[in-house]
Amino acid sequence: MRRNRIGAWRATGVVTALATAAAIASVAPAQAQTTAQVTAWVSDGWGGGTVTSQPAGINCHQEAWDPYASNDPQPNPTGTCTATFQVGTVITFTATPDTGSFVNDGPTPNPLTVRTGYNATTVMFCPTEGLCSAG
Repeated sequence: MRRNRIGAWRATGVVTALATAAAIASVAPAQAQTTAQVTAWVSDGWGGGTVTSQPAGINCHQEAWDPYASNDPQPNPTGTCTATFQVGTVITFTATPDTGSFVNDGPTPNPLTVRTGYNATTVMFCPTEGLCSAG
């Protein structure tokens, strides 16, 4: 009787091992990332303006700021500065300065093809009169 039990246990162990191996082999491979975040960075040129994206998703506004007028820090951008897009999407950005400002640099890159990982565009708005941190 002992031999039968040991033999039965061994057979069960082999069947379990084979079933486990088959289950592991049938697991689907990890899915590729299909979406990624895109961020619009408005640098500290001290001017104001809005960055928008096409397709829609980014609508980020930075108010003009005069560092010599007060001790207040530069206000944070408002609106949607980070959005999720499908990987492979080509995004075109538009930078529109507020009255009294101009686009000194960017949006860069433009257009941008969304890829997995880090995606961003940068824009610098400067005041039409006065100093710009870009010099």
